[in-house]
Amino acid sequence: MAKDENLPLFATKLAKGRILFQFYSLLIFVGICFIFVYRLSHIPAKKEPGRWAWMGLFFSELWFSFYWFVTTVVRWNPIYRNTFKDRLSHRYEKALPGIDIFVCTADPVIEPPVMVISTVLSVMAYDYPPEKLSVYLSDDGGSDLTFYAMLEASRFSKIWLPFCKKFKVEPRSPEAYFRTAVEPLGEPVMAKDWSTVKKLYEDMKKRIENTTKLGRISEEISKEHKGFNEWIFVASRRDHQTILQILIDGRESEAMDIQGQTLPTLVYLSREKRPRYHHHFKAGAMNALLEMPGFDGNGGPCYIGTGCFHRRETLSGQKYSKIYKADWKRWINRSVEDSTSVLEETCKVLASCSYEENTQWGKEIGLKYDCAVEDVLTGIAMQCRGWRSIYFTPERKGFLGVAPTTLLQSLVQHKRWSEGDFHIFASRHCPFVLGYKKIPLKLQLTYCMNLLWAANCLATLYYVIVPSLCLLRGISLFPEITNSWVLAFVFVIIVHRAYSLGEFVWFGGTFKGWWNDQRMWLYKRTTSYFFGFLDYILKRLGFTNSAFVITTKVAGDDVSQRYEQEVMEFGTSSPMFTILATLALLNAICFVSGLKRVIADVETLVWEKFALHILLCGLLVFINLPIYQGLFFRKDVASLPTSVTYQSTMFALLACAIAVY
Repeated sequence: MAKDENLPLFATKLAKGRILFQFYSLLIFVGICFIFVYRLSHIPAKKEPGRWAWMGLFFSELWFSFYWFVTTVVRWNPIYRNTFKDRLSHRYEKALPGIDIFVCTADPVIEPPVMVISTVLSVMAYDYPPEKLSVYLSDDGGSDLTFYAMLEASRFSKIWLPFCKKFKVEPRSPEAYFRTAVEPLGEPVMAKDWSTVKKLYEDMKKRIENTTKLGRISEEISKEHKGFNEWIFVASRRDHQTILQILIDGRESEAMDIQGQTLPTLVYLSREKRPRYHHHFKAGAMNALLEMPGFDGNGGPCYIGTGCFHRRETLSGQKYSKIYKADWKRWINRSVEDSTSVLEETCKVLASCSYEENTQWGKEIGLKYDCAVEDVLTGIAMQCRGWRSIYFTPERKGFLGVAPTTLLQSLVQHKRWSEGDFHIFASRHCPFVLGYKKIPLKLQLTYCMNLLWAANCLATLYYVIVPSLCLLRGISLFPEITNSWVLAFVFVIIVHRAYSLGEFVWFGGTFKGWWNDQRMWLYKRTTSYFFGFLDYILKRLGFTNSAFVITTKVAGDDVSQRYEQEVMEFGTSSPMFTILATLALLNAICFVSGLKRVIADVETLVWEKFALHILLCGLLVFINLPIYQGLFFRKDVASLPTSVTYQSTMFALLACAIAVY
């Protein structure tokens, strides 16, 4: 017994293939050094054409090399964790702490209530003592439609939770489970329960969807719970009182499922909003309710907003001390004698607009404010206070989420992230400043991998535009194919991409998936990161203000079908699409011009001079095939609008004309 008490609860293992990665990195480093020697020893003379283009390309390559170094630091020593759940259960079964789980939503249209409650039901079904589990939905949209869905979920949970436990259902999100699971016809008992529960879920889903389509709560539904009366006083989603309803109070004897087992506590909260108060977006909602292998190996992963657990002390602004010992008993018996209704009214003040005024909330306590990526900023602050984070990804997925299904949604999301990350890097919260002598230097560098996303746009745009225009003008920026210096460029390109492909396939990906990943890498750097960088500059100059854009998490049937078929979704005009289309057309024009030059001057072996130019330009053309299809060949509603075609054609021709003349 005593021996079992001393056994570790988890094991840490070094990642396989570290030696191979380190050898690969050494090869790339040597190749980069040769490229720099070539650039510095072959700078064009002062009046020679292409001198400034050459210098710009050199600085771009310097940036790429620096960023490669940062990513290499991140991946140098990855580690993985394995847990021993049986030891945890044996040692602490009766002393496990209370856990609060927060689920956030902000718009019933973009984030449909059916999807939200499926997430809520999945966390309610955790394999954890239900009397120690509380689930909170923070609804920043203040929607009675979402509240109605939560009411339906509270009823369905009485059936869903025992069904999950009885048959060990995975995944425990009913929407995800019934979409993928096959009816167990070979097991009569389970088949009967399976059919019954599925029908009940489909009926509930239909009721919620019908109400959502109607756009309002019917008089009949409004009589089902006193909570609907709160919306009588709601002026708008940006102007309303605190709405707090305890739908399931785990303390009460009535909080039982159909098998007589205790249900977790379930709470709906929409914090107070008034026009004269800043609401701090999701960070404010989270505070009203109060991670990766490479990062882990360098001192701990960053906090990225979802799929994580925190000790309460880390969010309370408390500094870590070596004498700190978690007081789980403090959170086991959080007995409150007040009734549910009294508790609701008492707690509303915590979600009022004035509660945080002149306090340290959002500064030293809770999630940080005034940043688009409050999660990352909060994580840095925690680590600087001495707390350590670890990365754990179990075989059985602990969380199931959704992601954007269209190109524009993904680009907009990354634009917001890159802007917020760069905001941190350029502020007093920069890891090199805030984390000085507080977190390891390698962890400070590790953070830069994400914080410098936006800055990547400049070097990438230069490399995508300038070499192509120089090909159009007949100016060479790379060594001839017969020159031995070309080996450095070819070596770095082939080894770097080959390792990337091999690694992608090794972890379960496909060649097509890897190629799409390269395409998105380029698209994000030339649009999302560019606009994120530009917006940051404009905000610093006082021309724009911060705005929180909710990324759509739902798509129509036709959009979903194209997504499943891996057909790129356009369908609307956007400055991002105009940039992508302009770059695609510019490279197509330059590629055709380069081929024409090679064919026309085949006897003079001009192709030797421009081989790498044509290779780079041709690669960009190949990457942009979906753009050309959307511009000229596709006729469906998801093609690029005519306005984008006209604008991008004009901009591409103008750029080529300026370069030539």
